[in-house]
Amino acid sequence: MKNHFVQKTLLMAVFFVYSISAVAQDAAKQGYDPHVAFSPLFYTQNGNEYRSASGYPGPKYWQNRADYNISAVLDETQNKVSGTVTITYKNNSPDALPYLWLQLDQNLFKEGSRGNSLIKAGSRYGARGEKVEGGYTISGLNVAQKGKDLKFTSIIEDTRMQIRLDRPLAANGEVITLKMDFSFIVPKNGSDRMGHLETQNGEIFTIAQWFPRMAVYDDVTGWNTLPYWGASEFYCEYGDVNFSVTAPASHILMGSGELLNPQEVFTAEQLKRWNAAKNSDQKIAIRSAQEVTDPKSRPSGKQLTWKFKMNNTRDVAWASSKAFVLDAARINLADGKKSLAVSAQPVESNGDDSYGRGVEYVKASIEHYSNKWFPYPYPMAVNIASNISGMEYPGIVFCGWKAKNGDVWGVVDHEFGHSWFPMIVGSNERKYGWMDEGFNTFINGISSAEFNKGEYKSPAVDMHKVARYLANSEREFIMLTPDAMEEKNIGVNLYSKPGWGLNLLRDQILGEDRFDYAFKQYISHWAYKHPTPFDFFRSMENAAGEDLSWFWKGWFIGNWKLDQAISSVTPVMKDGKIESYHLKIDNLQQMPMPVILRVTTKSGRKDTIKLPVDIWMSNKSWVVDYPTTEELVSAELDPDKVLPDIDPANNTWFK
Repeated sequence: MKNHFVQKTLLMAVFFVYSISAVAQDAAKQGYDPHVAFSPLFYTQNGNEYRSASGYPGPKYWQNRADYNISAVLDETQNKVSGTVTITYKNNSPDALPYLWLQLDQNLFKEGSRGNSLIKAGSRYGARGEKVEGGYTISGLNVAQKGKDLKFTSIIEDTRMQIRLDRPLAANGEVITLKMDFSFIVPKNGSDRMGHLETQNGEIFTIAQWFPRMAVYDDVTGWNTLPYWGASEFYCEYGDVNFSVTAPASHILMGSGELLNPQEVFTAEQLKRWNAAKNSDQKIAIRSAQEVTDPKSRPSGKQLTWKFKMNNTRDVAWASSKAFVLDAARINLADGKKSLAVSAQPVESNGDDSYGRGVEYVKASIEHYSNKWFPYPYPMAVNIASNISGMEYPGIVFCGWKAKNGDVWGVVDHEFGHSWFPMIVGSNERKYGWMDEGFNTFINGISSAEFNKGEYKSPAVDMHKVARYLANSEREFIMLTPDAMEEKNIGVNLYSKPGWGLNLLRDQILGEDRFDYAFKQYISHWAYKHPTPFDFFRSMENAAGEDLSWFWKGWFIGNWKLDQAISSVTPVMKDGKIESYHLKIDNLQQMPMPVILRVTTKSGRKDTIKLPVDIWMSNKSWVVDYPTTEELVSAELDPDKVLPDIDPANNTWFK
């Protein structure tokens, strides 16, 4: 989801809180123990045939598969979606499965759901206090194999459905088919992830988590059955999805994947423009703002059916409205293939200071990530401006319709960054939200620095101020499920802190070349698969050739603090003349980091001395020998404030 906490509230809040003196007092209560930081006993399990010690999938890695065929209808008068879904589920695991689990996310919006009981007043999650008869109505459930109906028992518990089979689904490739009818009332704002919005020219429907989906069965925990509580996002199997949605003919409907029947749903002129956009690097208006209220801008009739197909995806979503302005342009991908950048927005959001530049932003974002990390795999990249502040699905994103200028770029770039995490690299967001939000926040920084020669480049982060913010014990930890965190901490623990951590690894610990190589290897090996945090840790260490257990322990698992200090500066004399200086550096808190020391001599010469983190493996202090015949006039640790040092007051020495 969009990192509003990071972009606005957090970036303002991060520069207050604890004073230096208070943090220094806290630091004095603790000391540095190198044996805790550099203990070799970090990985408690060896690699196996499913998950290699290298951090990559093993030779017998498996995951199950779920293919979907869906036909749905949007009733705009009742704000209702109804449909039929057929799921073809393949058990590739080595285990026979006596029962199956499905996710019923819409049941969060039922009165009395487990999630609603956890959601506090003012939360961005749930239905935001709206009284809505939410949740699924499910009927006509059928289970079959090879065309023959099977006996089963089904139960629904909150946002999960269990199907108990009379005969277990056999291991190593047996297939089963599930079919059911479903319907639900669309909430106005469903956990800031889907809903509907009234605009001057009609309602905008953003529809997601809209059909019953298979839960993931994996080699880590078996069935992943955590309920949908609102804050935590999703964990889905991969497969092919064919879906059709019937909507009023006055609507334009955009969805995940490839639009299969543009000739049936566009006017002749719109079809011409649509095809032209596939070969244009410049935005082409498929339907302009001036045409939105013109009945001739839509085919005649009461209803139209829009058909889509998406291969090897973990989900699909769609949006529909008669209010849409529709723009498109070609995306040029790193592997030589093409995709289509699409932006749909109401006229209120169509200015050049808003989503009038939507296609430009979509195109730039996708092209950057495709070239930098891994090729974008989908036929389209669709941005929808709506009342959802920011939410991502494969091939389509929903972004806040009132955003302006840099905020538009920020939300579009962030949501499409999610195409790589978790759409391509299919981590478990419900447990480890930082593996998509934090990784995405990190790559967003690189993308923003590049876009339009830095038009929206973020200012450098003062990591000293960040450190003091993180020092608050109420910040909790990265390694918590989102629903187990205070909502106020989600922004820092899922987005900012993991993003800052990857920046530290890239810029201060590994260097750009080693980091980027290892990160690309992680992406390519886990594309369309399900990595865990320890798969990520191992893969980065193996490809970069570095033991980083001290960093994972301190930054991602714990909440260790860094406090480096200059405790003494002593001239070394020979024959009455200065031969060198000994500068003693202390590590006062539990987090080790490399040392960056800048010294200035009396003549004005400045030297920067960099020491690796290795000096702290068996030492609490380190003496830097700086050879010079000149007097030193000052010394400063971390002068550019790139390390998360909580007490910069002890970083400087002046003669």
